Amino acid sequence: MPFLSLNTNIDLDDSQAAGLLEEMTQVIKTATGKSERYIMTEVESSKLMMFAGSTDPLAYLECKSIGLTPTQAKNLSASISQLLQSELKIPAERIYIEFSNCPAELWGWNGNTFG
Repeated sequence: MPFLSLNTNIDLDDSQAAGLLEEMTQVIKTATGKSERYIMTEVESSKLMMFAGSTDPLAYLECKSIGLTPTQAKNLSASISQLLQSELKIPAERIYIEFSNCPAELWGWNGNTFG
C-alpha cells in the first residue's frame, strides 16, 4: 500500500534506476514498518523539468500510504532527501515531496480495498 514515485530530470540507466527502486523500497519499509510485499516504487528519469527557474538536477516525489503520520512524513523527507543527495547528487533544496495519507477504504488491491 505504500507507493513512492520519483520523477527527476537526471538521466539514469536501467541499473541505476533498479538500484534506486530497491533503496526507495527499504526507506519506505523502515519508516512505515509496512511489509515489502505491499510496497510499490517507481522511478521516472530524463524528464523535462524546471524548478526555481533552473533545469539543474531536481526531483519531485509522491509518497502515498494508508496510515501515514506526520512524524513518518518528516522522517521520510529526511531519508529520501539524504538518499537522493547521496545517489544522484540532488541538493535537498531541489527536492519536493508530496505526502498523502490515504484512507484504507479508498486503496484498492487484489480486487478489493484494505478497508
